[in-house]
Amino acid sequence: MANFVFVHGGGQGGWVWQDLVDALGRALPHTAVNTLALDIPGCGSKRGQDTSAMGFEDLLDELLAEITASGLRDCVLVGHSQAGTVLPYLYQRQPGLFRHLVYVSCSLPLPGQTVGQMMGSGTHGEHADQVGWAAGLRTDKPIARNRYLFCNDMSEEQYQRYRQQLGRDQWPVSSYTKDDWPLLQDQPPATYAACTLDNILPLAWQHRFAQRFGASRIIELEAGHQVMTTQPAALARALITTMNGELV
Repeated sequence: MANFVFVHGGGQGGWVWQDLVDALGRALPHTAVNTLALDIPGCGSKRGQDTSAMGFEDLLDELLAEITASGLRDCVLVGHSQAGTVLPYLYQRQPGLFRHLVYVSCSLPLPGQTVGQMMGSGTHGEHADQVGWAAGLRTDKPIARNRYLFCNDMSEEQYQRYRQQLGRDQWPVSSYTKDDWPLLQDQPPATYAACTLDNILPLAWQHRFAQRFGASRIIELEAGHQVMTTQPAALARALITTMNGELV
């Protein structure tokens, strides 16, 4: 049996994992694969939820309640992008639920930084503690901007399918105002899946975040930021390798 819990990134919903879930099923035809794709409040199946008064701790409480209600235990917890701000704290609250954490092109601000301050407003390499953005990226052209950041390695079919969902999901405001990130302690075994074609998080920054998470293993995948869409089979193999490696 293989149990996976997924947490999506910013501006997306649990819908983003479907291609990967299907790929896991194909890759493990003789294994019972149980998956739970969570929706951050305000995203996916929770679009329209009033999150204006929701604190970050409330967000964690809601996700943990859903995992507990699912009955899944001994889970591989997989997060993407902004979900790096959630995964380690879910584990700290309920360590008995999870056996391994997998960070897929994830980020985590330093204590004292918000997510926005971590990203910054300059270009890549301009500030030591800010990820920055690609030089010449036009913020006044959101369609072109999103295609460059999220969809640079997508087929036209993948892009059109993905584009239909963009702009409909929003994490709670507290996710962006929080800057008191606790230090990570007593974390479980963790793997970082780095995307070598990522136009949001440069590869060097992904390795930096992997260290910040305490990941003992880094897997590099030739894909852009949305690897679960463009290379679901490769990501599925990485998850299975991670899971099986623990059992050896």
